[in-house]
Amino acid sequence: MSKPKPTYKLLSGECAGPEVCPLSCVKAGQVVCIRELATTPEIQVRLREMGLGEQQRIRLVSHNSSIICQVCNARLGISKKLAESILVEHVHAEPEAV
Repeated sequence: MSKPKPTYKLLSGECAGPEVCPLSCVKAGQVVCIRELATTPEIQVRLREMGLGEQQRIRLVSHNSSIICQVCNARLGISKKLAESILVEHVHAEPEAV
């Protein structure tokens, strides 16, 4: 029996809970994990092809007129509107090796 997929409620660009927010609300420099792609199935497929799938960790590089993310050593630019449909959870930074 598979575990039911949690559902998140998007509240007009605001955080839907203490841990889940749209990517558009994340500050530059933060590392997040994608939890849900709340968009059409066609766009979900394209985002996954680009490396922006569920459980993927990404770092937000820039938050200006567009959103620039670092995914798997590549930088991708997406619109703020699209970033609103990508629900993410903040990841606590792992300590760097000394």
